[in-house]
Amino acid sequence: MDIAGKRPETVDIHPTALVDERARIGENVRIGPWCQIGPHVTLGAGVHLHASVIVDGHTTLGDGVEVYPFVTIGMAPQDLKYAGEPTLCEVGAGTVIRENVTIHRGTAQGEALTRVGKNCLIMANAHVAHDCLLGDYVIVVNNVVMGGHVQIGDGARVMGSAAVHQFVRVGRGAVVGGVCGVEMDVIPYGSVLGNRARLVGLNWVGLKRSGVTSDEMQAMRKAFRTLYPRHGQGNDVLEARIAHVRQEYGHLPRIAEMLDFMEAPSHRGLTRAARPDAQAETEGA
Repeated sequence: MDIAGKRPETVDIHPTALVDERARIGENVRIGPWCQIGPHVTLGAGVHLHASVIVDGHTTLGDGVEVYPFVTIGMAPQDLKYAGEPTLCEVGAGTVIRENVTIHRGTAQGEALTRVGKNCLIMANAHVAHDCLLGDYVIVVNNVVMGGHVQIGDGARVMGSAAVHQFVRVGRGAVVGGVCGVEMDVIPYGSVLGNRARLVGLNWVGLKRSGVTSDEMQAMRKAFRTLYPRHGQGNDVLEARIAHVRQEYGHLPRIAEMLDFMEAPSHRGLTRAARPDAQAETEGA
């Protein structure tokens, strides 16, 4: 990494780019035409900004981040309470950010940090709002919009044109269907669909791809059916169902993670299950 005012010899900056001399630039960074880099920006080794990219604020891009044209990262949040505080924005190593994405820095009233994890893919026209915290290996598909303070766990998928309400938590390995309005939390490994998101099962395809054994899949299926029984099959309150599942299956890490998520404090509550026929469609996986 350079010191202020001194660039590594391997840096390639296009003549039309505006790079503040105080920005910290790593080895083998490529900055394309018409890019703008602010004074408090740090670019890790091998970062590639294709063209017309703006990186501002106290923003750090990790090693190997690739950013396509017309992206803005670290700009001021769309929050009327924001008064210019020096809040942070971070993008983890190996993440790819496609055209027209906007990622805003945090607010003093929130985490004071917006973070996108390592090896994520943020597709074209998506918006990551202030104080959002995305884990590693997250995929956000075209035109997804997030309100402030959204949390998305490792390996989750948010499909095209979905809208995620502020303060919603999406658990690890979950999948949000396309054109889906998510107003409440999505449990780890859950699958939600609908104009207003409803839980239709677990993300069986994602679990298989992650190498989950058939025995654990069967246990997760039984745990899910206990937590979200079909109509007429269970009248216990949710707390009792959680306690039952923890006693039966709490030794399995993924099920324990689901239960911990469900019992954790929440601004929005948990997404409700879909009608029985829609839920059944996902259980043949």
